[in-house]
Amino acid sequence: MALELRHLRYLLAVAEHAGFTRAAEELRISQPTLSQQIKQLENTIGVQLLDRTGRNGVRLTDAGETYARYARRALHDLAAAERAVHDLADLSRGHLRLAVTPTFTAYLVGPLAAELHARHPGVTLDVKDMAQDRIEAGLLADELDLGIAFAGPHLPGISASPLYAETLSLVTAAAVTAAADSAAADSAAADSAAADNAVPAAGPLPPLPVTALADRQLALLSGDFATRGHIDAYLEGHRVRPRIAVEANSVQTLTEIVRRTDLATVLPDAITEDHPHLAPLALEPPLPTRTVALLRRENAYRSAAGRAFTRLARRHVLARGYTPA
Repeated sequence: MALELRHLRYLLAVAEHAGFTRAAEELRISQPTLSQQIKQLENTIGVQLLDRTGRNGVRLTDAGETYARYARRALHDLAAAERAVHDLADLSRGHLRLAVTPTFTAYLVGPLAAELHARHPGVTLDVKDMAQDRIEAGLLADELDLGIAFAGPHLPGISASPLYAETLSLVTAAAVTAAADSAAADSAAADSAAADNAVPAAGPLPPLPVTALADRQLALLSGDFATRGHIDAYLEGHRVRPRIAVEANSVQTLTEIVRRTDLATVLPDAITEDHPHLAPLALEPPLPTRTVALLRRENAYRSAAGRAFTRLARRHVLARGYTPA
């Protein structure tokens, strides 16, 4: 019997589900057919690949583990080959699989996707938001082409190219900041008038000492966001424990809450630049910056669509004046 690609897919499906029933359902074939195909594969190779006698379901034998590892690699390479064949350098068509950590959906992905579509309408874009560890795992498994996340320790085989340095500030509703500005101006005017009857022009509020956050109620992103971990580490480092009145697992939800209340939050400055109803307030000392990076798998095929997206991202960062990495 000639070995066919379906045999590799069948073996990997049985191994993933530890049995024939669910694997057959996923593959949309009958269980007897699946069992017969796996048996044909074993006969062709001349070795038993599956142990069917275990109490906890079907599992790969030692030989099966070795064979499955190469089978996965072969299927990934063939998928990459198909993408390379269909990828045209003139970008009249193409496909890009992109994943980003969730905060970037609030300000970065929209403009980049819009520009990619405007310049290369034949390129389709599949965007997912997920945690950074899942992005890196997806890149290594060849399930993604590019990721946008943060520089730092990465899984072996992941390459990171810096894009810009992300800065964060305390954020309140613009009306709240305006009221604070007015109160500060009134206080300054009173002090000045008492001295020489001159009223200085109101200026921006000075940085807020981080210790002042102990008296503030905050609305923050939930703990599954990398940004929340960054904020918590900053607060803990300065021994400040503010009252967390609201936690949200969406940046959009968080900004809507803050704009309608007197609660403060902490967000990347790039988000507040696109929201006139929000106002940033610098903290002292400032929150540490984070390096935003484009992630890819080392030695992976770099499609024309991926190269075009990378160029667009770098141009966008420069045009918006984001802090260089």
